Amino acid sequence: MTKTILTAAAAAALPLSAGAQAAEPSPPEAMKHAAPALAEYTKDTLFGDVWKRPGLTPRDRSLITVAVLVSTGKSQQLPTHLALALDNGVTPAKIGGLITHLAFYSGWPNAVSAVEVADKVFRERGIPASELQSAESALLPPPENDAPRAAAVEKNMGPISPSLAQLTNGVLFDDLWRRPDLTPRDRSLVTIVALTANGDADQLGFHLQHGIANGLTREQLGEAMAHIAFYAGWPKAFSGANALGKLDK
Repeated sequence: MTKTILTAAAAAALPLSAGAQAAEPSPPEAMKHAAPALAEYTKDTLFGDVWKRPGLTPRDRSLITVAVLVSTGKSQQLPTHLALALDNGVTPAKIGGLITHLAFYSGWPNAVSAVEVADKVFRERGIPASELQSAESALLPPPENDAPRAAAVEKNMGPISPSLAQLTNGVLFDDLWRRPDLTPRDRSLVTIVALTANGDADQLGFHLQHGIANGLTREQLGEAMAHIAFYAGWPKAFSGANALGKLDK
């Protein structure tokens, strides 16, 4: 394990034995020295409280955190959180699927940067190539009642950018969203996280509704916004929470 992974902010880097709990992260020494108050919040509030709240599983919190870091290009913070995600039950294939998915929602450069970090973490852990592929190869069945969404894309975007409309309906929703390396529920979760973290609140309404249809609860989404606040900032989390609140209005 490299010094970078061991000293970066906040996470256990070594693999756990079966049934073991991920070790509680601690602030790095640099933080304790340069910003002791931040170190205190990190230890007591972020990892001592937020990560332990029952509204989301540790696995979901890792998915959310990694999605924020990938989608906002914070690759320096990725090694420890990828290691923690593995310890929390996120498989290597799902991490690869998450990065691939977010290439479409936060751009190829962010995804390529994340791939380089993930590859290094996987190699240091000795993860074989066989574990980086999904056990399933066939696409999932098309979602029910998707025709109105596809028609709306064609109607609203087709006259402006025919290529974008075609790629949205063909590649994005009829291929990427049906890949089996992530469940529809997890795809919705990381999409909502990426949109919130990047301040794309105007796109959230559809994806929040889509996420609920895919199995996320409003309570889980509300807790996700609280978690996002620590990794993308309070303003973006409030914008996301406001979008969630509008669903019932």
